[in-house]
Amino acid sequence: MKAIWNNQVIAESNDTIVVENNHYFPKDSVKPEFLRECSTQSTCPWKGLASYYDLEVDGQQNRGAAWYYPEPKEAASNIAGYIAFWKGVKITD
Repeated sequence: MKAIWNNQVIAESNDTIVVENNHYFPKDSVKPEFLRECSTQSTCPWKGLASYYDLEVDGQQNRGAAWYYPEPKEAASNIAGYIAFWKGVKITD
């Protein structure tokens, strides 16, 4: 699977986990040069507290387009260390 935004492959892995129709990519499959820390957080009742990254590609930003669970609840422990995408990031195989 590939995560693509602004004509750039952000992540690529054969080891994604699908949860609620979102592909979660192992963190080591995501190119760190495109990730920027951001302060956005949200809460999922069964996964826990999510943190977000902005994406930056060729000077363009996509705010909060990637998220992860630093300490997921037990029910979502399988996505610890994984990152998912939205906001126009295309997921293809």
